[in-house]
Amino acid sequence: MKVIGNLLLLAVIAAVISFFAAPAVAFFAIRSAADASDTAALTRLVDYAGVRQSLRPQLTGNAAAIAPAPSFLEDPIGAVRRQLEQAAPVVGPTPDIYLTPAALAALTRGEGRYAAQRTTATTGEAERANPFPEPVFWGVNRARMAVTDEGGSQTIFTFERRGPFEWRLVHIGLPDGVAPAPSAVTTAPPAKSGQTGR
Repeated sequence: MKVIGNLLLLAVIAAVISFFAAPAVAFFAIRSAADASDTAALTRLVDYAGVRQSLRPQLTGNAAAIAPAPSFLEDPIGAVRRQLEQAAPVVGPTPDIYLTPAALAALTRGEGRYAAQRTTATTGEAERANPFPEPVFWGVNRARMAVTDEGGSQTIFTFERRGPFEWRLVHIGLPDGVAPAPSAVTTAPPAKSGQTGR
C-alpha cells in the first residue's frame, strides 16, 4: 500500500512539474521545428493570426493601433477616424516576414528585428547561439518568456494555454532597440582605380 501511495505522489509531482514546464517545452519545440522547417509542427505550436495581429502595430510604428478604440459616445470624431484608419490598407512591412521558419528560429535566438533578414536557418551548430529563455510572467493560462540579445534588448514570447499541457504562441514582442546583426555580409573588395578590365 505504501508503494502505491509513493507512486501516486510521484505521479502528482510529475504532473505538476509538467503543468508548469509546458510553456518552456513549447518554446523549445518552436525553436526545434523552425530549425527543421517543420511547418506542420509550427502550425500546431503558433497561433499565426494572433501573432500577426501582435506584430502589425510594432512594424507600422503606430502606437495608437495598440490602444483601445475610443467610444463613440465619448469621442465620436475619434471613433470614426479609428474606423477609417482600420479600413485603410496597411502600409509598411508585412508581419509574415517574421513568421517564416528561419525568422522564427532567429527570434528564439534573440536576433530581434534582424530576424526578418533570415531566409534560411543556420546550419552549423557552431553558428547557432541557443540562449535560454527567462520567464517574465507565469500564470495558469498565460506565460511570457524573454530572450535577451547581446545588446540587452529583449524579444518577448507570450504563450496561452489551449489544454492541460498544450500551449500556443499568441504574441511576439519585438525589442525597441537595435539588435546585433545576425551575420556579416561579405562583399568583394573594390577594384583599384588604376586597373581596367580587358
